[in-house]
Amino acid sequence: MSYLPIFFSLENKRILLVGAGNIASKRLEKLLDFTTKITIISDKISDEILEKISKNNLDLIKRRYQEGDIRGFDIVIVATDNIKLQEDIYFESRKENILYNCVDLQEYCDFIFPSYIKEGDLTITISTNGSSPAFTKKFKSYLKKIIPNDVAKFLDEMKSLRQSMPKGKERMRYLEEKTKEYLENGIK
Repeated sequence: MSYLPIFFSLENKRILLVGAGNIASKRLEKLLDFTTKITIISDKISDEILEKISKNNLDLIKRRYQEGDIRGFDIVIVATDNIKLQEDIYFESRKENILYNCVDLQEYCDFIFPSYIKEGDLTITISTNGSSPAFTKKFKSYLKKIIPNDVAKFLDEMKSLRQSMPKGKERMRYLEEKTKEYLENGIK
């Protein structure tokens, strides 16, 4: 299966993360780059997740998942090693029209977590649809080396210029020339 690479706004979206171990921690780390509207349900919680909950003021329900817990959420992520639970919550999510992701049953996932690089407003995603995680990891390292160190600052400047200049061909030409100059000077 192939996934459509889209950027999806999490503003006003509520996310439920079921599980609080190592895999859940990795999912949570990625989510926190984009939102803090996250509720975690788990009876066992790692110290690492507790720290993230406290630091980001996340909601925690310290107990096992119960049927119906997904109601009111827009996205459910099940990050446990309990395959039966992953499957049960998937079928429950179908009845509730909730986007679903789990760690072991890719055929049930509405979306996947690609590898990505985030530097300010620049976000680059990398995916091989699971065919080669090793390639994804190496390619991500390669891309990180060629991204200019000040790209976040440059993009902030471009955003400001774009907002302050009147729309039209002149603005477009100016911003394209500024980008060309930046890339030619920054990547050699």
